[in-house]
Amino acid sequence: MKNSELLARFCSRLVAIERRSVLTKECYRFEIKKFLEFLEDKNILFSSADQATLTDYIIMRNQEQGIDTRSVAKAVSALRSFYRFAQDEGFVNENPASRLESPKRKNKLPEVLNKKTIEELLDLIDTSTPNGCRDRSLFELIYSAGLRVSEASALNLKDIDITGGVARVKGKGSKERLVLFGDEASARLKKYLEEGRPKLAGTVNKSPALFIGRNGKRLSRKGIWKNYAKTAMLAGTSSHIHTLRHSFATSLLAGGADLRTVQELLGHADLSTTQIYTHVDTAILRENHRRYLPRLSAEM
Repeated sequence: MKNSELLARFCSRLVAIERRSVLTKECYRFEIKKFLEFLEDKNILFSSADQATLTDYIIMRNQEQGIDTRSVAKAVSALRSFYRFAQDEGFVNENPASRLESPKRKNKLPEVLNKKTIEELLDLIDTSTPNGCRDRSLFELIYSAGLRVSEASALNLKDIDITGGVARVKGKGSKERLVLFGDEASARLKKYLEEGRPKLAGTVNKSPALFIGRNGKRLSRKGIWKNYAKTAMLAGTSSHIHTLRHSFATSLLAGGADLRTVQELLGHADLSTTQIYTHVDTAILRENHRRYLPRLSAEM
């Protein structure tokens, strides 16, 4: 079987049987394609590769291609999944990736912005243009509802109830959940739908997407990242679009919301994922303590 056919069957399994998201499928496709090319260069069949071969591949990706710890962990996960598939299909007798160790991820605290900084950043957007009107409503919604970029991109017109301040989003693993958003986001969305979107859509466009670009097609994740980066640069910050989601979660906890509520709103499968925001809140307290009580901080 050709590598291209093998890769196609693997990707089909990821979606149909393992119920992986489209993003995970594409990530694994990219990684396994790299791995198979690595084997071709060394004249090694994938069915003959052992744990040492896989380790050599990971070292190459890390040292020669410079991928970070998080990407190494993804590569290991992709290899494990690929060889599970190969074993189930009878291509190999054992899974050589089963004993690969994933690098320990550093508990890096997510970057957050306070409400005032976010307001100042969003106020820089020129809402007199269709694109600006769209971006302001988009960023307001991401912040107000704590959305992932992929969730915002995938929203359709039918998913939004502006009057009720509710949206139905599809998160990781295609799991649906209801999210809430505030009055400011509602007002911006209303303006966008009445003024911005019709100009972007044109006269013949029938796209179901909520957020669209100049060509009337759904605004992609990359498009959202790029547009936010431009605004962040104008504001003199290097923050990423995901910072709005982090800031949403931190603000909720700081305001007294319980972890379970925040977990549901963020769409986290595991409560431990949500708990990192309690550490963020503590980090903010420490920074304020250091800033406003420098003498006390030095003596402690």
